[in-house]
Amino acid sequence: MNRIGIIGGSALYDLPGIEITEKKRVPTPFGDPSDEFVIGKYAGREVVFLPRHGHFHNLLPAEINNRANIYAFKMLGAGRVISVAAVGSLKEEIRPLDVLLVDQFVDRTNQARRATFFGDGIVAHIPFAEPVCSELRRTIRETNRDLDIRIHDGGTYVNMEGPAFSTKAESFLYRSWGMDVIGMTNMNEARLAREAGICYATMAMITDYDCWYLGKEVETVSVDMVMENLRKNIETAKAMLADTIRNMPEERSCDCAEALRHAVVTAREAIPEETLEKLKPIVEGFV
Repeated sequence: MNRIGIIGGSALYDLPGIEITEKKRVPTPFGDPSDEFVIGKYAGREVVFLPRHGHFHNLLPAEINNRANIYAFKMLGAGRVISVAAVGSLKEEIRPLDVLLVDQFVDRTNQARRATFFGDGIVAHIPFAEPVCSELRRTIRETNRDLDIRIHDGGTYVNMEGPAFSTKAESFLYRSWGMDVIGMTNMNEARLAREAGICYATMAMITDYDCWYLGKEVETVSVDMVMENLRKNIETAKAMLADTIRNMPEERSCDCAEALRHAVVTAREAIPEETLEKLKPIVEGFV
């Protein structure tokens, strides 16, 4: 099975146009995912959709059970996951309503969010220098060239803690580091997808200029402004998803599925059987 997973961000709580075949709640050893999964045909392909914050947006960024979400995508046969994410821009040329295809992440959370499937007697260290699947990102870029959308190819997403927006001091600090966009959710999804051998890419939908921008024509970031731009960005996201999925290669030719090939360092005989059973969908073939 090689389904395409889609994670809906803020305001993308369903997938208009999907021919639904099943709605399914997927319990996992790591707890419950954000919501039920919607499975069906979209743009001619079999997809699995999940709203990251829940259908009614009732989960804070730090409350999202990323381990359960990604584990469930793996169980449902998703070989690729496209993440739609609302972000703020840290550069003037990356404007609200633009889209940035992330290729790097910097983590500024407080580390309370669990970002690995491993532990409990098994240790693994995945390669993560390139945290986004270049093949999947290229497909998104190349299949959307003809749309009337400003798409920036590559950029660094700094993952803040939230749920409050940045202070000006923080915003200027991230700009001084050369960061491109700021959000609250995608870093851990990328880590866990890599551990699970799933191709992962982020479509970062720009809602605002964070709070650093001093231009008179742009107001300071507010919830109302963000929500208005979110609504506009949803139409962009739907158009990009449809084109991307319609033109997605059937087979993967990247190395994402082999991320665990030399990553597990614990001897097989030392790993508790309970842990192995819990991680079976993740480590099968590698331990």
